[in-house]
Amino acid sequence: MSEPTIRAEKLDAADELAGLRDRFVLDEGVYLDGNSLGALPANVPDRITDVVRRQWGGLRIRSWTESGWWTAPERVGDRIAPLVGAAPGQIVVGDSTSVNVFKALVAAVRMAREVSGGGDRDEILVDATTFPTDGYIAGSAARTTGCTLRPVTPAEVPGALTPRTAAVLLNHVDYRTGRLYDLPSLTAAVHAAGAYAVWDLCHSAGALPVGLDDHGVRLAVGCTYKYLNGGPGSPAFLYVRHDVQERFDSPLPGWNSHAEPFGMRPEYEPAAGVLRGRVGTPDILSLLALEAALDVWDGVAIEAVRAKSLALTDFFLECVAAYVPAGRVESLTPAAHEERGSQVALRCPDAGDVMKRLIARGVVGDFRHPDVLRFGFTPLYVGFADVERAARVLAEVLAG
Repeated sequence: MSEPTIRAEKLDAADELAGLRDRFVLDEGVYLDGNSLGALPANVPDRITDVVRRQWGGLRIRSWTESGWWTAPERVGDRIAPLVGAAPGQIVVGDSTSVNVFKALVAAVRMAREVSGGGDRDEILVDATTFPTDGYIAGSAARTTGCTLRPVTPAEVPGALTPRTAAVLLNHVDYRTGRLYDLPSLTAAVHAAGAYAVWDLCHSAGALPVGLDDHGVRLAVGCTYKYLNGGPGSPAFLYVRHDVQERFDSPLPGWNSHAEPFGMRPEYEPAAGVLRGRVGTPDILSLLALEAALDVWDGVAIEAVRAKSLALTDFFLECVAAYVPAGRVESLTPAAHEERGSQVALRCPDAGDVMKRLIARGVVGDFRHPDVLRFGFTPLYVGFADVERAARVLAEVLAG
């Protein structure tokens, strides 16, 4: 038995979160793609059967009130809130991440101009390394508001801020490399310049403490199908800090965000609080699947998840170093804990083919063009033996 194998057994035996694995539907393989799609929580199928058969099939329209469908967007938002460090009443769930990024960015520009007293705030900064869709949406938000879009790296943001900057769209964790950016200091820099930071939390929500309230974040969005395990296409969330909610002017006003949604008035009057982040009729089946999925977090502290995440990624990098010949792969993920999310990205010249062979061997990660092997570590269901096996199989594939 190899030294990494022995260490994996000891680490699993001491893992306080090991029992959470039973809350998920898993096979005999190693699933390291939870940063793309989280595993299915075991309680979700029965809950959705009830929603379909009893609530929709039996109660039908009455379920909007009797089953709580109408209040689900903010109720589920309050379930997510502790996982991202937010007090209740600041998160609403619905629409896609892209739609929520658009809402938040346009609203950010409008609020920045309101404070400055005019249209001199005519620039949006966007993370130059962002997931492509965020860049597309930022471009559309810039055209909508008459702003110029300027791509910069997160490290360049403090020096790029000017009196013209209205909003800055940033990723908490880089989707390709797994680099964790300094949310507190970047938020403070953006706000000190009179602009509004909009944070994309897709690769940090459910993986590490975010501290939205503590760090003064005003606007944030995130998806729920990665570390929150909400299922394919599950609705995203929008965070609007309490003290800016009454100034949040959504570019997508809908009947669901109206102060009197059933009044059917031609004039739009936004609802009070975070409800103004709603738009149209919520996707109830996906929303309630997400609500059921969040049950796996009962009794789980996000700080414990972060501690295990760092231990898992550390151990994976150690195992890769032990098993894989030197120079065959290169880690793009920062070694420093304060700069690392919950994934490891390895550069490999033939990464696409390597990932196909890994998946055929039961180790599921993903490939990012042109040469990145990406492995996501979800502490709720990934163990240390999984990590050792993944590194060992990687070495065998590379050697074969």
